[in-house]
Amino acid sequence: MSFVHLGVHSEFSIVDSIVRIPALVQTAAQDHMPALALTDLSNLYAAVKFYKACLGKGIKPILGSEIRLCDDKGRA
Repeated sequence: MSFVHLGVHSEFSIVDSIVRIPALVQTAAQDHMPALALTDLSNLYAAVKFYKACLGKGIKPILGSEIRLCDDKGRA
């Protein structure tokens, strides 16, 4: 059975990660991962770069975004 990371943040998740897309995808390819998800915080800025990098290495890209919600009083 293959392992696939489903909750990865990149450098586009400011203050949360310093992982750069090319290095992320290269590592996944070296680990023979069939797919890889990118779920940056509240944005999809890296979507096209991630998608193209994954396809270039034969990895299925999975796109998502981690959205933090709160009520009208600011509570999570």
